[in-house]
Amino acid sequence: MAEFISFGEIMLRLRSPAHERFFQSPQLEATFGGGEANVAVSLANYGLSAGFVTALPDNDVGESAIRELRKFDVDTSKILRKGSRVGIYFLETGSNQRPSKVVYDRAHSSICEAGPGDFDWQSIFKGAKWFHITGITPALSQSAANLSLEACKAAKEQGVTVSCDFNFRGKLWKYGKSAPEVMRELVKYVDVGIANEEDCQKCLDIHVDVDVESGDLDTRKYEALTKRVLEEFPNMSIIAVTLRESRSADRNGWSACLRDSERFYLSKHYEITDIVDRVGGGDSFASGMIAGLNFYDDRQQSLEYAVAASCLKHSVQGDFNRVSRAEVENLKGGDASGRVQR
Repeated sequence: MAEFISFGEIMLRLRSPAHERFFQSPQLEATFGGGEANVAVSLANYGLSAGFVTALPDNDVGESAIRELRKFDVDTSKILRKGSRVGIYFLETGSNQRPSKVVYDRAHSSICEAGPGDFDWQSIFKGAKWFHITGITPALSQSAANLSLEACKAAKEQGVTVSCDFNFRGKLWKYGKSAPEVMRELVKYVDVGIANEEDCQKCLDIHVDVDVESGDLDTRKYEALTKRVLEEFPNMSIIAVTLRESRSADRNGWSACLRDSERFYLSKHYEITDIVDRVGGGDSFASGMIAGLNFYDDRQQSLEYAVAASCLKHSVQGDFNRVSRAEVENLKGGDASGRVQR
């Protein structure tokens, strides 16, 4: 199996064309995506040995999802074939003051019905150095939450570094447990936390005076927030938080911060205009953070890599961040002109 393992659900993504409303025309663009799959694809694009673990039905749709991952050289050898359906999400892309919308159709998908004992984690983590999970899978069902916890425990037992993007999804926590009930236990096994300010509040029930609706950011509040996270979870060595300033659906300010046991780091700021597709922006930051921590010894450089990678994602249609390590490093190094390369 690969050195960098990501675990979660890959879904069929059905998007209305351009900026149309749902079913404004009788078309939907069909691709694949999902937070953890997006991370695996990005890591493979950066030249890392990446693998994706999930459950998919043994039918043509499940096979198409696997083939899509293989196109990016993602190891799919440990994908479990069980269940009867692939999860779906519908996307309507917003513009200006009209926000984008996501509608989920993923109840009773294969990963929702998977549970502890279904995966051979000892085999999956043989030779692995990193395991990535998100707060999305534990939100799907009780069995998926139990499975996620089992995976994190197994990774720690085998000496694998564990990262988790907390990824609060209010539309998914519907099976009787609150996000903090589940996530606070899972995060006890996490080495590298990745989040935005809302994730810290709603997944971990950690609150400081941070206004998540404000378009302006006070970085002192994020210093306090990241400090609180590491105090409450001393097993966690790093917490990285994205700082998105939503001017409109098409224009965002973009930066991030990171705290470790020694200091607080703040990245450079990007003003992103004419956003092509912001879905997957957080996943591209997570994968950039994982890659950056492995490419650089300097935490500031790791953070700058992650922010540059996620900045570029906003220019790429689809869930996957189809950029190379060289392209990320060019932007990280200051080449933001967008001039034609001849």
